[in-house]
Amino acid sequence: MGKVVLGVAVGVAVAACTVAALVVGRRVRSRRKWKRVVGVLKELEESCETTVGRLKQVVDAMAVEMHAGLASEGGSKLKMLLTFVDSLPSGSEKGIFYALDLGGTNFRVLRVELGGQRSDLDPDVEQQPIPEQLMTGRSEDLFDFIASSLYQFVEKNDSVQSPITKLLGFTFSFPVKQTSVSSGVLIKWTKGFAIRDMVEKEVAGALQQALTRKGLNMRVSVLVNDTVGTLALGHYHDADTVAAVIIGTGTNACYWERTDAIIKCQGLLTTSGGMVVNMEWGNFWSSHLPRTSYDVKLDAESPNPNDQGFEKMISGMYLGDIVRRVILRMSEESDVFGPVSSRLYVPFTLRTPLMAAMHEDDSPELTQVARILKDFLDIPDIPLKARKLVVKICDVVTRRAARLAAAGIVGILKKIGRDGSGGITGGRSRSDIKMRRTAVAVEGSLYTQYTMFRDYLHEALNEILGEDIARHVVIIVTEDGSGTGAALLAASHSSENVNNIQLI
Repeated sequence: MGKVVLGVAVGVAVAACTVAALVVGRRVRSRRKWKRVVGVLKELEESCETTVGRLKQVVDAMAVEMHAGLASEGGSKLKMLLTFVDSLPSGSEKGIFYALDLGGTNFRVLRVELGGQRSDLDPDVEQQPIPEQLMTGRSEDLFDFIASSLYQFVEKNDSVQSPITKLLGFTFSFPVKQTSVSSGVLIKWTKGFAIRDMVEKEVAGALQQALTRKGLNMRVSVLVNDTVGTLALGHYHDADTVAAVIIGTGTNACYWERTDAIIKCQGLLTTSGGMVVNMEWGNFWSSHLPRTSYDVKLDAESPNPNDQGFEKMISGMYLGDIVRRVILRMSEESDVFGPVSSRLYVPFTLRTPLMAAMHEDDSPELTQVARILKDFLDIPDIPLKARKLVVKICDVVTRRAARLAAAGIVGILKKIGRDGSGGITGGRSRSDIKMRRTAVAVEGSLYTQYTMFRDYLHEALNEILGEDIARHVVIIVTEDGSGTGAALLAASHSSENVNNIQLI
């Protein structure tokens, strides 16, 4: 009997040891898997590092590229396009002005009444979809449709038979080679448009002919892009505005430059002595930008490889997809997210607004993170520590983007002598330079709706410039530069300001 009891006891002990060994084994394997995931995160953090020293190198590189782009065509990754806009709204404009904003499958028409003294802006706005057949048909049909819509819009508010010519600001968000403040040649269509007979033709002229056919006494007085409109709107509200940046789905910047600094167009004269330059800064590149393996793959698999490198690191179109790629790699190297979800292999499954919602989830259990992972990436029931890991990935990617955007802004300020360095390379400030108040207009959902992005951008501005200089730099938020801003430019280029630019 004793031997039986002893045998049972030994068997139980062996079983217990086996179970314990299995548990320990699982824990060891789990720790190894978690260690691999933490290693991926650490590698990401190191690759995305944006020290102040590195950001100042980006600042210097941006200023150097701006100089090169102004010196010669093709001399820089930055196109530094002349806009021929030599007059920005002062706030004293009076009258009724119109705008047309065409940049996608919808277009908008606006009417703005200005009373001088920086009067409040309360534009009348109408939006209309463009019939699909007009996006691939004849240019005459498209512009006739737009002219008819403009006619009906004007008819609701003003007399279409008035002998007074109405002025229109035209925002055309497609690649254009500007030839004057009110004319430009279409380089190519994007965003689903494919009207062949319009390519390499003058855009504003095609609209003007349609307005004439419709019998509408209206003149296209400015042809601009949305970034220039944002600068105009910012300057209307604040005369110290010298630059504008759009940080949304895409990104771009423009600024006010002295005409004598535009070397590639020697002999350019403007009454104001300056002109707005459209940087097309999304294409900026420098070896100082902190690029990761995820950026390299995203770029290689994009429709435009080796193009728009800066945009792919800082704009809303791409941030969510960088996060997706990091989560995919972690899933492939560990089961911390469960079996690898097939949704993780689909580009742009994780949009930036979803990423921002996860990043800013402040609930104790990160319920938003859990919901988004389950609903959009088909990753259900992951532990809280894995959810925290996702939030950290979002933070690393967003922080890098915001801080690089801040460096880009300071690069512009350095180029025009508003960063306190007096042109000293390396961004060292000089105490003997009296800083002028400087405003930068910013528009775009990534900045206006993503609190963490905005906070990181401001933090970086302070770090790069130093608090003494940074307090003189003001970021002002604008809304609808592409519409209202275009109408304001029509006002600032009316009557005496129309033909201010000469080539000698």
